Amino acid sequence: QVQLVESGGGSVQAGGSLRLSCAASGVPYSINAMAWYRQAPGKQRDLVATITRGGSTDYADAVKGRFIISRDNAKNTVYLPMNSLKSEDTVVYYCKGGAAVWTGDRWLSAGDYWGQGSQVTVSS
Repeated sequence: QVQLVESGGGSVQAGGSLRLSCAASGVPYSINAMAWYRQAPGKQRDLVATITRGGSTDYADAVKGRFIISRDNAKNTVYLPMNSLKSEDTVVYYCKGGAAVWTGDRWLSAGDYWGQGSQVTVSS
């Protein structure tokens, strides 16, 4: 059974730091793109950062320069150190892993898997 297990959420004062981790297990395929999203109550889930298996990254404008996404392919784990946290970063964060199968000449998607969500609370 595929599981993405998150850890590292919590509470911090504005200007502080937290690091989220997300480890995938039970995945019979490769995990290619991994990403972090966040969602406030009653709002859509927004993309925060993405990272390919090769290490290419992209960030939402709101977190550029403050958050850094990285991954350990051997451990199927993605990380999100968050620095200079602001009160508006107070939401639930979700990791996503995109599974894929190499067919011999191309990657074929095997579905997306989500973590359970991690609450981050930043107090001013």
